[in-house]
Amino acid sequence: MEKGLVSIVMPAFNAAAFISESIDSVLRQTYRDWELIIVNDCSSDSTSDIVRGYREQDPRIMILTNDKNQGVSMTRNRGVREAKGDWVAFLDSDDLWTPDKLERQMRLVHNGEENGEMPDLVFTGSAFIDSSGRPASYCLEVPKRISYHELLKQNLISCSSVLVRKELVLKYPMEHDDMHEDYAVWLQILKNGGHAYGINYPLLIYRLSQSSKSGNKKKAAAMTYKVYRFMGLNPVQSFYYFCWYAYRNLKKYYAINHNEAACTAAGNIGAK
Repeated sequence: MEKGLVSIVMPAFNAAAFISESIDSVLRQTYRDWELIIVNDCSSDSTSDIVRGYREQDPRIMILTNDKNQGVSMTRNRGVREAKGDWVAFLDSDDLWTPDKLERQMRLVHNGEENGEMPDLVFTGSAFIDSSGRPASYCLEVPKRISYHELLKQNLISCSSVLVRKELVLKYPMEHDDMHEDYAVWLQILKNGGHAYGINYPLLIYRLSQSSKSGNKKKAAAMTYKVYRFMGLNPVQSFYYFCWYAYRNLKKYYAINHNEAACTAAGNIGAK
């Protein structure tokens, strides 16, 4: 593995509508030592043609194609196995990064090395846009550090914001697409002694979609409960943390829909 290299894993399934914007946000990164691994999960639209065009422009972009549709968990896992960097970042094919996203995360990693507080996972705050790219004024704020028990109360770690040690996502691969597969990985890392640090600035621009797993609120709630059971919590413990989850997420979605908690970076979202 290459020290300092960030391997960006992007699963893509019928992503033609937005994937160019996502790739462009990677190309604009001020941190230049990266590779982008796009795993095409048997798309039937023009996704393949679009990503081939980018590959011809930049050799840091790698394209993998699944023989059959595998789902997001196995697709991400395949990208992780091919990664050459010590650090892995995930970016969904409809989300965006601000240009300084990787630079600020790697700066935190290097500072941690010097100060003896080495992170295993670095996540960031999020801004939100709708399917047409219109920004919400709400931002998801994140703490400087988060513990296992606090993360059980609400998943504040957005997958597309994460920078994580490759060895850990090999040890705890994503599985079970019928639950929040990424949430289970972060919980396993923290439960087993890992350290997660947050950057409280919206370096991720998350695209809201009613068709996504998180967009369907009832489905998202059921999948959260499945994560608790997957982590070994008994029904009483699961109910306790689910109540926290329900309360905090109702507050979040109310704020998004009513334009509360104004996002200081909202005006920068249009720089695509």
